[in-house]
Amino acid sequence: MAANGLPDRAHGARASFAERLRSPAPLLLDGATGTELERRGVRTALPLWSAHALVEAPEIVERIHRDYAAAGAEALTANTFRTHRRSLAKGGIGARAGALTRSAVELARRAARDAGGRRVWVLGSAAPLEDCYRPDLVPGDAELSREHAEHAEALAAAGVDAILVETMNSVREAAAAARAGLATGLPVLVSFACDGEARLLSGELLAAALDAVVPLGPHALLVNCLPPRCVAACLPVLARAGLPFGAYANLGAPNDATGFTRSDDCSAQDFAASAAAWRADGARIFGGCCGTGPEHVRALARCLLGA
Repeated sequence: MAANGLPDRAHGARASFAERLRSPAPLLLDGATGTELERRGVRTALPLWSAHALVEAPEIVERIHRDYAAAGAEALTANTFRTHRRSLAKGGIGARAGALTRSAVELARRAARDAGGRRVWVLGSAAPLEDCYRPDLVPGDAELSREHAEHAEALAAAGVDAILVETMNSVREAAAAARAGLATGLPVLVSFACDGEARLLSGELLAAALDAVVPLGPHALLVNCLPPRCVAACLPVLARAGLPFGAYANLGAPNDATGFTRSDDCSAQDFAASAAAWRADGARIFGGCCGTGPEHVRALARCLLGA
């Protein structure tokens, strides 16, 4: 057992993923889960959003993971974006938080194991406890600490290779979630939801967020769930931290019913061309957020990896 009381599983895997992050070779994440579930006909109504599929259509969740691996993703993000107790409780199934987190990780792990002999990592998503686009709803510090710790420990116990703290819309929650993830001993990537002026959705500067988070010791920094046109302003700020950094942008806009409305205004090839420009600015980690699918990851693989 590790000092934190969690099973000391795969210490080598953790260390090797941290080493992979330090490699200069581009690391390709997957694309969206929630909007891809919606595209395939699975219910994604709020507040459970993508968690509905863990109960109603786990086979489609696994199929999506497999499709991303086949498209060239080197890391799959488990469908744990909405498996923390707070969100599930709003749907009347808060007591199933641990079980659904384990199920989500196992679905991704099965797809990773069958990736044609390639090493494919599994990341655990740690999202805001409330609405991603409502920084005014961020809970108090005690709640953030307690609930993010519970979720991070569940992800570690389920066997993820790293924790992806993502779509953070405030400095306070980003720091709390990063601290909780790092306490597990796993590598932690921290990603922020920003606008085109390198500000979090809370209005706080991305630079201020990094001042709070970087001293905690994360392994990589990103921005996500922002339009491709907004990424460029964020990259120089991320670069100054001296850590591996990257971006996974969205295509579309949030809505209050299904969570997000997909857009086809940007082709997969144009999306990949944007990523190539980010790489020229020093980014090393790439993927897609809401509105993207396997075709976008395939285009990224061709453009960035020559696959």
